[in-house]
Amino acid sequence: DLYRKVFVFRKDPSDAFVQLRASLEQPLQNFTLCLRSYTDLARPHSLFSYATKAQDNEILLFKPKPTEYRLYVGGKFVTFRVPEGGGGWEHVCAGWESATGIAQFWLNGKPWPRKGLQRGYAVGAEAAILLGQEQDTFGGGFDFYNSFSGELADVYLWDTELSPDKMRAAYLSLRLPPALLAWKSLNYQVKGDVVVKTRLRE
Repeated sequence: DLYRKVFVFRKDPSDAFVQLRASLEQPLQNFTLCLRSYTDLARPHSLFSYATKAQDNEILLFKPKPTEYRLYVGGKFVTFRVPEGGGGWEHVCAGWESATGIAQFWLNGKPWPRKGLQRGYAVGAEAAILLGQEQDTFGGGFDFYNSFSGELADVYLWDTELSPDKMRAAYLSLRLPPALLAWKSLNYQVKGDVVVKTRLRE
């Protein structure tokens, strides 16, 4: 249970990552991904990378610069422009629905304008899931100048699109529905220079 804990990625740039395991029985028609990050990086960095053998950017949450987040599904992406952070923790949730091809993005409990992405697509189930690196091949092929440096916490992945109430609940760290990946029961393996520490109160 990683309650009130964080992963600290100590080096910049870095070859370190955290590998996550989720038991997926079938391809995803919908998902919601939430996580909290704390960094002063101005260069591009990967927060969450979900790759299959067929597609290295099956799901990717990427931050090319401080005022932009990119959500990739099946190799295509949409960009959400955000105000430059005030140097605190940023909580993001990204949701996607195959039937409508609607991607939604929430930052610190507030929704951004929804965008269209990969209508009718299905996200493959056999995945390598990494925090802190972007995969260019299945489980590898990293560009260390896209690595994450800083602190990550509260990582969740659901196989549904969360309701607005639940998106806000994720931001406030309230009770959440069962997830494929849940911070309080995370199956993870640290590779390289990543340390689990108690979260500093803001």
